[in-house]
Amino acid sequence: MFKLENKSDKCANRDLFITVAGNVGAGKSTLTKLVGEKLGFETHFEKVDGNPYLEDFYKDQDKWGFHLQLYFLAQRFKQQKEIRANGLNNIQDRSIYEDVEIFARNLFDNGKMTKRDYITYRDLFNDMVPHLRTPDLMIYLDGSIDTIIERIKLRSRDMEKDVDLAYWTNLHNRYENWIKEYNYSPVLYVNINEVDLINKPEHLDMLCNKIKETLNI
Repeated sequence: MFKLENKSDKCANRDLFITVAGNVGAGKSTLTKLVGEKLGFETHFEKVDGNPYLEDFYKDQDKWGFHLQLYFLAQRFKQQKEIRANGLNNIQDRSIYEDVEIFARNLFDNGKMTKRDYITYRDLFNDMVPHLRTPDLMIYLDGSIDTIIERIKLRSRDMEKDVDLAYWTNLHNRYENWIKEYNYSPVLYVNINEVDLINKPEHLDMLCNKIKETLNI
């Protein structure tokens, strides 16, 4: 159910920062909310409702991909500044690294973001790097593409209904390759094929105990 990699000897002598990573539909927002409530962490969520580009993006990725990625990067950086300054324990729904290494790179590799726009985007991110608070722990939601697709269907967001299966599968493969190379912090893998945080409270207890053990809190 759980697996820890890149373990460190971290001591809880300051405010802590957990980021939650995983494909669309993996359950990042749910985990962020439940763990935040259980452990008393300040929660930070990806802005979906009211996002001015997301619906347009799913209709025309070539036209709106660059705009959407700039919007997400700006929102994530605002969260990073708040996390760095608030003096609290924080948990964040999706890391800034996923925006860059998964979604923007995917658009560029598939010809849906021009080289000029991609270079501009990467340059902006690189300028942000010195100001980023690196996570004390990444929680990575790991599971099969079948589970991901099932969860996307269950949440019934209209903008996602007509997205081709190949798009989700491509993201899934990119996530699997990316997480193997991620080395900014320890990574706690959560197998979403086995873990049910909503219907099995004992799973939430087990996860929170693992987090506390990892971060010495």
